[in-house]
Amino acid sequence: MSFKVYFYNSISKYSDLMTFHKYHGTGNDFILIDNRDGAIKLSGEQVAHLCNRRFGIGADGLMLLEREAGYDFRMVYYNSDGGESSMCGNGGRCITAFAKHLGIIASIADFVAIDGPHTAHIDDDGLISLHMKDVDEMTAYDGYIILNTGSPHYVKWVKDVKATEVYKDGNMIRNQQEFQPKGINVNFVQVQGDSLSVRTYERGVEDETLSCGTGVTAAAIAATCSETGTFKTAIETPGGHLEVSFIKDGPYSAKNVILKGPAVFVFKGEVEL
Repeated sequence: MSFKVYFYNSISKYSDLMTFHKYHGTGNDFILIDNRDGAIKLSGEQVAHLCNRRFGIGADGLMLLEREAGYDFRMVYYNSDGGESSMCGNGGRCITAFAKHLGIIASIADFVAIDGPHTAHIDDDGLISLHMKDVDEMTAYDGYIILNTGSPHYVKWVKDVKATEVYKDGNMIRNQQEFQPKGINVNFVQVQGDSLSVRTYERGVEDETLSCGTGVTAAAIAATCSETGTFKTAIETPGGHLEVSFIKDGPYSAKNVILKGPAVFVFKGEVEL
């Protein structure tokens, strides 16, 4: 789908049209912009306006695809509040699909994000396996675990994830003093046999998203806390299904972490900033 979007706003005066593409990864949606020429400079206010679902295009985040020596591209990610953020797993898959659309890659991408290098592979069905960063440590508390999978995550176990008040409880935990000034992402996780059901409150979006890639990765690894071995976990989110695999040589670390799932093109447009 392709169309032109024209809107005038108070952020900046009339300027050239900017082409964007919209993608989603299990409902976690993003504005993607090809910035290989380095010409696009967006303020935080402009990013927030573009991501606004009532006055802009609407998205959970915005990404710039930029050049990076020695890699296929650099991923620059902004949350919908306009702030440059930490790693986004669903975003990493979507920008890989975008890079293929642009002809930058065929089926394998080597790129750099804020947390370092990543490799992604697109299979024949269009599913993308994204290598995430290794997890060096986890801290277990009574009823929850904290770990970093490229973004910091609080993983809380619940009996009924569908009945959980994700916005209310997630907002409260995210704003606890111990996690300031940047806050923390909060995942509510229900164990369902060998699979997990996950709902996430994301900082920077300040709401529940339909899916969070680093969040489901954190949930899968946290579910094996104190265990070692090779794991592959099916994840259900409100936006769809994902899979996380990893190896644990020690009980509180994980390596060869791979997030697998779809990246779907939604539409292309042009916006007047």
